[in-house]
Amino acid sequence: MNKYCNSITRFSRRATRTVSIGSHLIGGSEPVKVQTMTNTPTMDTAASAAQIEAIARQGGRIVRLTTRDEREAANLGPIGEAVRANYPDVALVADVHFVPAVAAVAATTADKVRINPGNYNDRGGRFEELVELCRRRGVALRIGVNHGSLAKKIFDLWGDTPEGMAASAMEFLERCRQLDFHNVVVSLKSSNVRVMVYAYRLLVKAMREAGMDYPVHLGVTEAGNLLEGRIKSAVGIGALLADGIGDTVRVSLTEAPENEIPAARMLVEHFEARLEEEFEEVDESAFSAYEYRPRPWSGVPVLWSEVQSREAEYEIVEAVSHHPVQEWRSRLVGRTPEKPVILYRRYTTANKELFAIEAAADFGVMFIDSLADGIRIENPNFSQSEIDEISLIILQAARVRISRTEYIACPSCGRTLYDIESTLAAIRRRTEHLVGLKIGVMGCIVNGPGEMADADYGYVGGLPDHISLYRGKTLVERNVPQAEAIDRLVELIKADGRWVEPTTKNDK
Repeated sequence: MNKYCNSITRFSRRATRTVSIGSHLIGGSEPVKVQTMTNTPTMDTAASAAQIEAIARQGGRIVRLTTRDEREAANLGPIGEAVRANYPDVALVADVHFVPAVAAVAATTADKVRINPGNYNDRGGRFEELVELCRRRGVALRIGVNHGSLAKKIFDLWGDTPEGMAASAMEFLERCRQLDFHNVVVSLKSSNVRVMVYAYRLLVKAMREAGMDYPVHLGVTEAGNLLEGRIKSAVGIGALLADGIGDTVRVSLTEAPENEIPAARMLVEHFEARLEEEFEEVDESAFSAYEYRPRPWSGVPVLWSEVQSREAEYEIVEAVSHHPVQEWRSRLVGRTPEKPVILYRRYTTANKELFAIEAAADFGVMFIDSLADGIRIENPNFSQSEIDEISLIILQAARVRISRTEYIACPSCGRTLYDIESTLAAIRRRTEHLVGLKIGVMGCIVNGPGEMADADYGYVGGLPDHISLYRGKTLVERNVPQAEAIDRLVELIKADGRWVEPTTKNDK
């Protein structure tokens, strides 16, 4: 059974078991739920409760908090009491890294505990102890694999690949099944959208083959902010929702956590209440679901505005149904086109954020799967330059055309050691002209060095008011005073010969 979904040309929701998180259910016939994570210090009960209430006002009812030590894990109890006075249905999730003993405490206070399998790399009974604690209170467990922090034995076998991520998750899902514990959710996070999509597909395929039906939590890590962050998340999450995969989602933005909820709801609602539509079946052996296959045409994908004067050189394939991905696949998979293919779809959405999310969710997966050579988006509410900007960000998220600097920026949490939102804005102002450069802006060392491993340079919180600078995965300078850190980052880029001076309007 070499398939991750029932059909690539007919939409259907993946069948899963139902998992309880506090008073909430995910999976089964439940609508896809949205969630986010606080960025307040978890020991600050009042600040954390206030932020959770701000999230709840936006419609977020599942909220994750940093739990770095046993004190923070225990303090989820008082935070929950404060929040539930006004929002009794809010569910709290403990985010645990490194220390299994912290997860054990969190299982006594939280509604769900998220662990990283990379921190449970032995058979010493700590995982089994956690499962029993969760079982007693009805606490859900999230097996949360991160691309940048795989266990050594997994890395040695697979490297930091989608296959390794899926293998890591399957090892712990099998341990849960052996323990007859099934209140389990699983996630495979990466800042590389293509890796993220392939990893989830491989996981779902493996679960199908093993007879497992655990629900999945979707997200793209370190997506950044503004339009870019929303589009990058929509390309990755939308690629999976389009095939009915995903039971709860988080859109990670380097902004206030409550901003994530409307963006996530827009994305989820784009796929809700889809009509049943029949499209011609295709030979799915011609479809590359787990690795990228270059197109027969040379060059990068084009925008319609760049080639419309040469329309005869291209084949334009318009999608008009409620299921554009399935419609396009039915017409393109297994075909050897005589001309480069441009995908075409019209929108009427007047809200720019919603328009960008919808277009990214529809078009992005087609480029991840290498089924098109160009993009044509129409919307009478926006100028051609605005549409071109959205199109270019979609293509960059799918990693098929690089036209801008990419920022791999974490959304921040209680572990963050500096004001990451304002710092990202300052770094962007200094470096956004460096097209093709990838810069990681990370709040702390927990996910920093691993999740930004795909970046050319990294800016990572090490100590309060101090930053560590990386070239790729290599630490270059440790604990630089924050007041000097951006200048030192620029100096590092210059020393490597990768700096160009920004142009001004007068230079053009």
